[in-house]
Amino acid sequence: MDTQIEKEGTKKSSVGLIFALMAGYSMVYMDKSMISTAVLPIAEEFSLDAGQTGLIMSAFFLGYSLMQIPGGWLADKIGAKKVLMLSLAIISIFSFAFGTVSSLMLFMAVRFFAGIGHGGYPPSCSKSIADNFPQERRTFIQSLILSTSGIGGILAFTLGANLINANWRYAYLVLGTLFAVALVLVGIFVPTQAVSEKKTNGTAPKVTFRQVLTNRNVLVLFIAMLLLNFLLYGNMSWLPSFLATKFTLDIKTIGYLLAVNAVFQTLATMFAGMLLSKLFLGKERIFIIGATVLSAGLILVFVTSNNLILSMISLILVSMVSVGAFTAIFTWPHKIMDPSIIGSSIGIINTGGTLGGFLAPLILGQLIKSAGGSFTLAFGFMAAASLLCGLTVLGVKKENA
Repeated sequence: MDTQIEKEGTKKSSVGLIFALMAGYSMVYMDKSMISTAVLPIAEEFSLDAGQTGLIMSAFFLGYSLMQIPGGWLADKIGAKKVLMLSLAIISIFSFAFGTVSSLMLFMAVRFFAGIGHGGYPPSCSKSIADNFPQERRTFIQSLILSTSGIGGILAFTLGANLINANWRYAYLVLGTLFAVALVLVGIFVPTQAVSEKKTNGTAPKVTFRQVLTNRNVLVLFIAMLLLNFLLYGNMSWLPSFLATKFTLDIKTIGYLLAVNAVFQTLATMFAGMLLSKLFLGKERIFIIGATVLSAGLILVFVTSNNLILSMISLILVSMVSVGAFTAIFTWPHKIMDPSIIGSSIGIINTGGTLGGFLAPLILGQLIKSAGGSFTLAFGFMAAASLLCGLTVLGVKKENA
């Protein structure tokens, strides 16, 4: 009887934990997606060119990149819950601040510190999953939580786009409030002590941070994530501008189109998690290579098409396939690395992703500017990066190096 009650209690706490982590991640992705729409009225109001709006987006990813490794290390050392709550508190404060500033330097500074807040969330989220769920469930749960990239996108391109259309400053006041709500949920539902700690009583073998930093698989996945995120964040950063320029669409219409894209992205992430847990278990390399090659071809179709319907179909397919590759790379460490170092490992690997997010708006902004406003060269660069990502994962060893 007691065992049955304990199992039911564990199930309820697991549902609450997953819900809280998904709520926080949804806000994280909403923030990442909203800025690409918000820069349209900001650029118009303050007479900023593509290079300058690229700086605003890149400043965020610089802070994000700098905090990923310390965030993962802290999650391993002081616990995931403390880092999750600190991250959400910082993002909330600087979301409110973004709605009050009025110069390029201040926009960059506020987004930089918002990025610092974001940097602690992914590794501490992965640490919480590793600490509280058995290994056979971690890939699916991680992919379920990563599916919030689509949920965050839906919120950004519906609620966010409509608020930005009315007044971009109000949009960031609402966003700051939503982050505060996510903070409360994490405080309520995420356990302070990990299940794995209760079971092992701290007897797990110690792995030094230097060993994690020099781990072959960690380094290879770092490079793969960097290359893939030239495509993912390049796409995220410049899609509204591309659609507005090429098809002369307004913010509201763009928002609805990208919301539809985000719905498919959400479904694709969940489906990728199931595929990677079953059909492609142990075949992650093949999955990633196939996905990155297909993504490269689809992004070229997207940018060269002059038909809005064909472009949107290509975009949806790009989003679905590329997010599958991202899910595979992000969840792979749960299969080949010790749970005691998962926070640090994900922190390092995802630093590659955030560096891609930092460099993509800068590089692509300059490529667009040098091409006289044409997006073809920039999207060709993203396709090449996707292909290189696929080649990179050939260097991963199935056993932990």
